[in-house]
Amino acid sequence: MIRRLSLSCLLLLGAATLAHADQGNPKLAKIEAMNFGPNGLLLLGGGSTVVSVETGDTKEMPWTKNEIANIDQVLASKVGLGAKDLKIVRLAVNPASKKAYVAVRSLKGNQYAILTIDGMGNIAEFPLENVKFERYSLAVGKKAVDAINDVVWAGGRIIAATKATDTFVSRVFTITPGKEPTQFYTETFHTGHNKLETTAPIRCLMPYEENGKTSVVGSFTCTPLVKYPVDDNGPDQKVKGVTTVELGTGNTPRSMFSYEKGGKKYVLVNAGRNNEKPAFGPSAFWCAKVDYDLLSETTNINEKALWRVKGKGFQPATDRVSVADAYFGTLYMAKLDPSSALVIRDDKGSMSLQMLPLP
Repeated sequence: MIRRLSLSCLLLLGAATLAHADQGNPKLAKIEAMNFGPNGLLLLGGGSTVVSVETGDTKEMPWTKNEIANIDQVLASKVGLGAKDLKIVRLAVNPASKKAYVAVRSLKGNQYAILTIDGMGNIAEFPLENVKFERYSLAVGKKAVDAINDVVWAGGRIIAATKATDTFVSRVFTITPGKEPTQFYTETFHTGHNKLETTAPIRCLMPYEENGKTSVVGSFTCTPLVKYPVDDNGPDQKVKGVTTVELGTGNTPRSMFSYEKGGKKYVLVNAGRNNEKPAFGPSAFWCAKVDYDLLSETTNINEKALWRVKGKGFQPATDRVSVADAYFGTLYMAKLDPSSALVIRDDKGSMSLQMLPLP
């Protein structure tokens, strides 16, 4: 059964606190974000807390299961629920083992669990009862952040995009293991809104390396891709982003990653229409394939950033950004290996887990 995680264990400290390695249950009150670092290091974020967990899951298994139909029902039955009583929160793939991790929430008791799926389709629960972990409570001054929208591993650190409650809602925390976290707030030219913003929270993150420096690429609702440096930022510093491409208004990004195909690099972003009604294609959930080289653009940025579409008819404005037709209906996705991704997609009222070739 899904294990109840006590809200009393969520410590709202007056500053971002230094974690130390511990053994036991990290007692994370909710799971809003999930990703992986090196060597099977599981990154979890929820509320105002980030936790890193040593899974020990490092033995790679080939993925041979191309599809699991009714995955929502299969996952729900594993924790003693019906599909209508379970919400899938996040999907991540452990690069060390190629095992999929799915964070789920019971709609009956608001409890969370993590389930794993291996390459043969076997499903198990990953319990957080007795694990080695580090825990960080994130706050701006004396006020804890409200939510953690995404976490990634970039340049040997955990980067967490959060929604804060101070003047600058968009706060990004840099967490180097063994050191005190720092945080900065973002200033972004939001192309779809035609103005600079400091309050729109980043929805999803992706690491980006350029000239030996670490950055992250963030995406927002309505849907720009924006690059932020992270190496030399001081605490409570304003960091100006570089907006490189606009995927279109009326969308909220859900996840993204980079990959290489045919000797060229791309970014795959999955998004959903804010009103959950299709504007183009068969589903309100869709994926954009973006030319990776746009992220290094220095001239056509911010006010001049490239748009995916033009006008109100969703007509393509460039061949450097396209819709990945095979990915329509994608609710959650994660890169599996250099040639494929795992997706959980809407399948006419139920959900299926599929392995798809990268577009």
